[in-house]
Amino acid sequence: MKRLELILLAGLLGAILYANVSSVSRTVDKLQAQVLRLHILANSDSEEDQALKLAVRDRLLSCSEELFGDAQTLEEAYDAAQSKLDRIREIARQVVQEQGFTYDVEAELVEMPFDERVYEDLTMPAGEYEALRITIGEAEGHNWWCVMYPPLCIPAAESVRSDADQAEAYFDQGEYDLLTNPRRYRARLKCAEVFSRLWDRIRESADEFEKST
Repeated sequence: MKRLELILLAGLLGAILYANVSSVSRTVDKLQAQVLRLHILANSDSEEDQALKLAVRDRLLSCSEELFGDAQTLEEAYDAAQSKLDRIREIARQVVQEQGFTYDVEAELVEMPFDERVYEDLTMPAGEYEALRITIGEAEGHNWWCVMYPPLCIPAAESVRSDADQAEAYFDQGEYDLLTNPRRYRARLKCAEVFSRLWDRIRESADEFEKST
């Protein structure tokens, strides 16, 4: 009887765990499939190189409409960026030259891991994202991360407080809630971790009970 109770309890906890993990995971996956991140690596951590990095950021973000036009999906934005990598590189190099530097600049599209990042009103969850990566010179300085498409970081580049309402135009309600209420999904992931540990303990207990009978 005890064994049956353990199995039933394990099944119940497993169902709860699956519901919590799958719901949040699906929302995160959908979000990641709609976003092109921007990653800029500065030449060094000197004050001048860090200021140059931000100048490159501002220029690129101000050119979002030119670069992406009427892109409605990540695939369209990615294809637009792919076809305009030379133009993107040239924009960044122009800024470098205008600031009096001779650093080389590279631009590439990559898939890479991002930590959780907070952008004013929005919190972008950690995970693997497609990204436009710009490297300046030796690329040994602190980097800068944001969102290139949809253009959620343009207000930050223009020194204007970002408005979460802008994100609402690009994402569905579940994705928008995840961006603006990160505590909710963090709590659910934490619960999932707790249930996972309990699941492991119950399975171990069930195995031990079976061996003893």
